[in-house]
Amino acid sequence: MNVGDIAFPNLGIYLRDVPKSFSIFGFSIAFYGLIIGMGVLAGILMAAHMAKVTGQNPDDYWDFAIYAVVFSIIGARIYYVVFAWDYYKDNLLSVFNTRNGGMAIYGAVIAAFITLFVYGRIKKKSPLLMGDTCMPGLILGQAIGRWGNFMNREVFGEYYDGLFSMQLPIEAVRARDISENIAAHIPEGANYINVHPTFLYESAWNLLVLVLLLCFRKHKRFDGEICLLYLGGYGLGRFIIEGIRTDTLFIPGTQVPVSQVLALLMLIFAVAVDIIVRRKKRAEVEKKQ
Repeated sequence: MNVGDIAFPNLGIYLRDVPKSFSIFGFSIAFYGLIIGMGVLAGILMAAHMAKVTGQNPDDYWDFAIYAVVFSIIGARIYYVVFAWDYYKDNLLSVFNTRNGGMAIYGAVIAAFITLFVYGRIKKKSPLLMGDTCMPGLILGQAIGRWGNFMNREVFGEYYDGLFSMQLPIEAVRARDISENIAAHIPEGANYINVHPTFLYESAWNLLVLVLLLCFRKHKRFDGEICLLYLGGYGLGRFIIEGIRTDTLFIPGTQVPVSQVLALLMLIFAVAVDIIVRRKKRAEVEKKQ
């Protein structure tokens, strides 16, 4: 394979010379950043649309988005650097180089939720209602953003030679993302690896969660329930997919994947809180009767 090629051989797809960036007037623009930006914009537009159809002021969400985007980017980078500190500690300047990825969506989500609650408190808006309104946009942005990982040849899984197997040139990926299992299955004399396209799995799963959120919206029993559905739905998919990935971040001093732990906690939290609140609501209705 040429260094810029990407293939899905069992699907009959072979993409030649897929660029990581392009130039405009001498300035190099990374597709990773462009696609992430497209995901952010799509998410904001979705949130503004959801605000409009639910009788809220879309301008509130455009205003909130300014703060959410800034702090989410910072949170995504901080999270990644913290849990990949061994890689950055000897070259601190690389902390500020995000052109090759190194952004963790969990950090962005955590920062976005914190920003949401602070914003709601300051503006005297319901953070739970705002959260329900934003969740479809958030998961849509995540679904789009994963294709930035595709352009960067990252966020792939272990060795796989099944239907959705993805072939990547060894030169095009980070050496630390090639596990022993992947290396052991490199054909003799070949310059490529066969892996799970986990970025694709997560993008597809996120779109499924988006459909679920939109369908469930009119059936929610309380403000914040769409947030819980997002946490549970995304957590379930991420828990499964994280077990396949090779670029997993670990809890310092352990071999426990931090993202998988967080995904499981999100799922448990979402299910538990939803059950508790629904029972409480049911008890209040029965008491009134």
